[in-house]
Parts: sequence; structure tokens; C-alpha cells
Amino acid sequence: MLNVLGDLKNGLSKKLSVQALSALLLLSAAASAYSAPKTVLVLGDSLSAEYGLARGAGWVALAEQKLKEQKIDATVINASVSGETTSGGRSRLPALLQKYKPALVVIELGANDGLRGLPVAAAETNLRAMANAATKADARVMLIGMRMPPNYGRDYADKFFAMYGSLSKEIKAPLVPFMLDGIADKPQMFQPDRLHPLAEAHTTILSNIWPVLQKSIKAK
Repeated sequence: MLNVLGDLKNGLSKKLSVQALSALLLLSAAASAYSAPKTVLVLGDSLSAEYGLARGAGWVALAEQKLKEQKIDATVINASVSGETTSGGRSRLPALLQKYKPALVVIELGANDGLRGLPVAAAETNLRAMANAATKADARVMLIGMRMPPNYGRDYADKFFAMYGSLSKEIKAPLVPFMLDGIADKPQMFQPDRLHPLAEAHTTILSNIWPVLQKSIKAK
């Protein structure tokens, strides 16, 4: 009888030990997932790809430095390409989502569509498709908007700018309305091509983007 009771006690003890170990492993995994740095994927054009600048001088690199200074645990992947359009970004995004598994996708695209006079509706369709792809991959989305010079008329420029606001409301994504706010009307802040900001202008660009970026990264 004593042997039977002993066996039962040992069996129960082992079962409890296994359960305790399982619980500990689950807690450990949860803690690791919680403490793992968030990956922020920036999908942009030359304005984010440091065109004409020394490496580390653009707003994306400055944002990464600021994240470290403020001890915000996030890794930034700059997948921006000079000359990129919304169509190009749409085609590249699925592979980037699979490779980096970001928690946040920052979409800074559309300027090249606008400079080429491409249809606003087409750009909006591409941006929406990128946002949907990111959402399906369990990533949040943040949009960075752009204004166009009146090369193609006031109506086109107004529709282009309004597109970002309406889309951001539709997909419920935070928006930076105009990344070049405060420098667009200052020719001295641009490179000789009058399209790409100088390095010193990127601190202002970051000031425009940072409040929305910081909030988006910290969102659960």
C-alpha cells in the first residue's frame, strides 16, 4: 500500500514538474517576444534613400539615432530606392514583408508618380494595396504624404495631396501630411536639382515625421 501511495506521489510530482516547466517556457517565450525589438520598414524613394547625401545624413538614419537616444527598442530597415514609384513599391513589398517581418511599415511614396503626371487614382490604388499587404502580414502602416508643384495644374496638385488624407482615414493609418513642410519654399535648402533636400534640411524633415513615427512605434 505504501509503495502504491509512493508511486502516486512520484507520478503526481513529475506531472506537476512538467506543468511547471511548460508554464515557465511559455512565460519565457512571451517575455522574449515582448522584449524583442520592433522592426520598422521604411519603403520610400530618393527622399528617404539619402540621394546626394553622405551615408547616415538622411532622415531615416537620424530617426534611428533618435530611437537609440530615447532608448526605444526598434530596428529600422531602410528599403528606399531612388526613383521608386508606388507601382515599384507595391511589387517589392511582399518580399520585404516576408524577409523582415516588420511591426510597422512606413510608406513614403508617390512623389515620382506625381512628377511624372501619373494618374492620382493609380497611385492611390497602389498605396492601398501596399497597406493591405502590410496589414495581412500583421504590420501596422504609417503614411508620409507629399505635395506636388503646380506643373500639371492646380487641380492635379490638390487631388494628389488630398489623396493621402482620404486614404489615411480609409485604412485608419497615421499620416504625416507633408514631409517637406517648412523647407519646400526655401530653395537654399535643396541640392542644385531643386528636388532633393540638403543634409541640413533632413533635421527639419525628421521633426515633421518624428511625432507620428514615435507614436506609431509605441502603439501596441
